[in-house]
Amino acid sequence: MIQEELVMDDYSEGAATFGDRLALARESQNLTQEQLAKRLGLRVQTIRNWEFDRSAPRANRLQMIAGFLNVSMIWLLTGEGEGGPAPRGAGEPISAELSALLGEIRDIRLSNVKANDRLAKLERRLRKMAEVA
Repeated sequence: MIQEELVMDDYSEGAATFGDRLALARESQNLTQEQLAKRLGLRVQTIRNWEFDRSAPRANRLQMIAGFLNVSMIWLLTGEGEGGPAPRGAGEPISAELSALLGEIRDIRLSNVKANDRLAKLERRLRKMAEVA
C-alpha cells in the first residue's frame, strides 16, 4: 500500500503534468488510448498529444474528459484537491455488475456533455441569425 501511495503522489501538482494525470485517469478506468478516443469521438493522435503534453483540450473537451473518467477538472488540470482516481488496490475489488453500472454512468455523462455542446452550437447559430434579421 505504501508503494501505491507513492505512485499517486507522483501525480500531485508539482510532480506531474496534465498529460501524466490524464494517462493515470485513463488507465485507472482500464482504457487504452484507442478506447478513450473512440468513446469521446476523437482521434487517437489527439489523446496521445494530450498525454505527451504536445497540446491541451479546450474547456468543453476537458469537462467531457473529466466526467467520463470520473475525475474532477481541477485535479486533471492542477493535481490539486480531491477528485483524482483512487489508488490501485484501494478498497475491495468491484463486481462486474458494479463495473457495468459505472460504465453506464460514464456513458450518460458523455452523452450529456455532447448534447450540451450541440445546444451551445445551435444557440450560437440562432443568435447569429437573429443579428442578421
